[in-house]
Amino acid sequence: MEQRVDILTLATADLDAARRFYRDGLGWSPLLDVPDEIVFFQVAPRLVLGLFRADRFRADLGGTAAEPSLTGITLSHNVASPDAVDETVRAAVRAGARLVKPPQRADFGGYHGHVADPNGVIWEICHNPGWRVDPDGRVHLEEIPD
Repeated sequence: MEQRVDILTLATADLDAARRFYRDGLGWSPLLDVPDEIVFFQVAPRLVLGLFRADRFRADLGGTAAEPSLTGITLSHNVASPDAVDETVRAAVRAGARLVKPPQRADFGGYHGHVADPNGVIWEICHNPGWRVDPDGRVHLEEIPD
């Protein structure tokens, strides 16, 4: 696995308040805004911050996450294919990660699995067909229709 973080996802109890703060308070432009679910902001080349409604965050992890704390954040690593998701999740587990959610088709049209590192930090290993990065590092994130 390359040494990088692509998406920082934070669980938030009040998505509308978080959206207002980042968009209206800080003047950030959403990269993708899915009402009542999640909003993404590009925060650096190749780096996106996602604010995910807390109950949907827990559901996305298969209901296995406790109330948001350290588990209220997911670091995401995007790979080129579903096979690469499977391979990376297996490698992480072999290296001591705990399997949180086995790789599977995701609601957003991609494929993902979740592991927790030995400290409990949750990593999403993901193939997202709506994710594209230009040579200059600009991220394109598109919602994938059902």
